[in-house]
Amino acid sequence: MMVEGKVFHYGDNVDTDVIIPARYLNVSEPSHLAAHCMEDIDSDFVKTVQEGDIIVAARNFGCGSSREHAPIAIKASGISCVIAASFARIFYRNAINIGLPIIECPEAVDEIQAGDTVRIDFASGRIEDVTTNKSYQAQPFPPFIQEIIDAGGLMNRVAAKITKGE
Repeated sequence: MMVEGKVFHYGDNVDTDVIIPARYLNVSEPSHLAAHCMEDIDSDFVKTVQEGDIIVAARNFGCGSSREHAPIAIKASGISCVIAASFARIFYRNAINIGLPIIECPEAVDEIQAGDTVRIDFASGRIEDVTTNKSYQAQPFPPFIQEIIDAGGLMNRVAAKITKGE
């Protein structure tokens, strides 16, 4: 699977309260969460994000609370992948569980700029900055995680296995 999109770039320690402010957590509908995604750090995000776009962030992306609303808001906003130097572990697992691809690649984070167009090949872990014609190598997902991502999340993957009698 490959994705390509425009980059939104953020710094260190983007926490879940910035990704989706707590004042919007009274509803768990993905479209409601997406309408407020990143608004406290980037008020233009929801106005400019398009299906397939990519977030690039520095260290410790998704720190803070363990709520899965944050990756749901990101995915529902149209973001196809988050590339970061590192992720908070609970955010990492929640993202995989809901089928949001995330990749750790510090070198890419240091060089890719906001507005660049980036292409990602999940099978190989290759990240290409189309704007600068530079490539970066990240660790591809192991097959079981790629299956979860491809199914759109853990629950979808489990349901498919049950349907097949696996």
